[in-house]
Amino acid sequence: MKRATLVYDGDCGICTKAVRLIGDRAVGRRLRVPADADVVAFQFADLAALGTTAERAEYELLWVEDGRIYGGAQAVAKLLIDAGGFWRPLGLITRVPPFRWIAHGMYRLIANNRHRLPGGTPACALPVAERPGAAG
Repeated sequence: MKRATLVYDGDCGICTKAVRLIGDRAVGRRLRVPADADVVAFQFADLAALGTTAERAEYELLWVEDGRIYGGAQAVAKLLIDAGGFWRPLGLITRVPPFRWIAHGMYRLIANNRHRLPGGTPACALPVAERPGAAG
């Protein structure tokens, strides 16, 4: 069985902070990426080997596992499920309607406005090709 991989936007302050919080105290319990999972910024990931593209990774958080790619709120749900403990039921609930729809809407609202949120960076608002230091 291959390791699961959590892929995030390393140029985004919100995304980077969220990934750093994994393992830190959250709601009084530790949320940890499972020991058999990798966490990588998409800018440094072999996206082709993971079966995805920079465009998709720029658009949403990705959880890649067993050849399947879960994006956005469903990637968060998979992370919660695999973290176990208190987080597992929350992740499972997030995968079924109507909670799935609510989670998707909340995820898109945050993702689409991440550059406006505390901790967001100007790079969050730019397409990858237009970010400072982008190969062009």
